[in-house]
Amino acid sequence: MNRRTRLYKFPGGVFELQATEDDSEDYGGFYLQFQDFYMLDDHEDRGVVMRYKPTCLGYLRTDVSGVAQLWDQSQIRKLATRLGYDFADMVIYDPRFGRPPLARLKAQVTRLDAEAVIVPSPEHFQGGEIPGTLVQQLDVITVTPEETYARRTMPPLRDPPPAKADGA
Repeated sequence: MNRRTRLYKFPGGVFELQATEDDSEDYGGFYLQFQDFYMLDDHEDRGVVMRYKPTCLGYLRTDVSGVAQLWDQSQIRKLATRLGYDFADMVIYDPRFGRPPLARLKAQVTRLDAEAVIVPSPEHFQGGEIPGTLVQQLDVITVTPEETYARRTMPPLRDPPPAKADGA
C-alpha cells in the first residue's frame, strides 16, 4: 500500500495530508504538526488552541447607539476586519434589563479568550471613560476616535485612599 503525503505551511505550523492509493483526492484524513509551539508540553491538561488570527468582540449600549445601532455594529465589524481580528461576537447592553453593564462582556472575553474589544466610542462605557479594569484584561479599541487602549501600556490601578470615619 503506497502512501501519499502533502505538506502545506501556514503561520505557526505545518498541515499534513496523508492518503493511500485507495483514498479519493478529497480524503479527509489529516492532522496538524506543530513546530516550535511552546505550549504543547506545558499545558497538556488544558488542550491547545491554535489560532490564525487573534479574537475580538464588539460591545455597544443600545441607549447610546439609539437608531444608529446597526451602523455602529457594521463599523465595529469593519474595523475588526481591517485590523486583522477574528470577530467572534457582538455584546449588546440594554440598561432596561438592570444587569451590570460589563458583566456579560467580561464573561464572553473569558469564555472566548479574546484579545480585544471594539466599541463605537468611549461614551458606551459608564461616564464616557474606558474602564481600567477592562484594559487590564484586554485591549480596548474605539471606532470614533480610532484609538487603542492597550493592556500593556496601562499603568497599574492605584489603591483608593483609606476611608475616614464620620468625616474625621
